Amino acid sequence: MNNARVQDALVLIGSLLFGTWPPAPVGGGPYPRFQPVIYTLDLLLPLVDLSQERAYGPSGAMQWVAIVLVGSGWLLATTVAAGAGRILRRT
Repeated sequence: MNNARVQDALVLIGSLLFGTWPPAPVGGGPYPRFQPVIYTLDLLLPLVDLSQERAYGPSGAMQWVAIVLVGSGWLLATTVAAGAGRILRRT
């Protein structure tokens, strides 16, 4: 399975789970409208801030889902960076 398919699967799973059990707002408002797909992408993309992750905080089992998504995002980003490094070294 390549990185794109893994990322697509993670976005789909995260979006379905967070759409079913949305996280609660944290801190003071105003809050952006919660969007499960954007929230999942915010967790998966380590260097991108889409303003959803800091506005909403999961609880219970959904915290573990968020942790797995963040870890998977860093793993996928590291894999892409290593692949890009190999390609650039060849030229």
